[in-house]
Amino acid sequence: MCQKLIRDLVKRYPVIPQFIKFALIGFMNFFIDIGVLNLEMFLSGKSSGLYYTFFKAFSFLCAVIFSYFFNKYWAFRDKTKTQQVRQFSQFLFVSIIGMVINVTTASTIVNYIAPQITFIALSGKIWGNLGAVGGSAVGLIWNFIGYKFWVFKK
Repeated sequence: MCQKLIRDLVKRYPVIPQFIKFALIGFMNFFIDIGVLNLEMFLSGKSSGLYYTFFKAFSFLCAVIFSYFFNKYWAFRDKTKTQQVRQFSQFLFVSIIGMVINVTTASTIVNYIAPQITFIALSGKIWGNLGAVGGSAVGLIWNFIGYKFWVFKK
């Protein structure tokens, strides 16, 4: 009965499995993002201020490159060979806006919210990771809508 319900939902709403794949790619992107970010914070010994903003932007861009290929060929099953430069440019445009949303949210959490919450004793690196989680969550919806309806539309 449960399998029939799931099959009916997928048949009726094909966006559901597509969003699930997108979310799985997003989790992988998140781990690439957070891995690169933590490596940068570890190597530099810095976890806030302008350093953090640049570290977060670079780690996000590393994840975006991975994201393009997995979203194109797995989540959105786009097999088109024509206008790949145009498509990648669109993907990059949506992703850069997503990056601004992501980095702004993360930096706001780390640089403005964390200093206000003095009653919770968390290290700068933990706040850096909380900022990354917040940034990823806020950027998720923007990226899905942009990729689905503009970049990989059929």
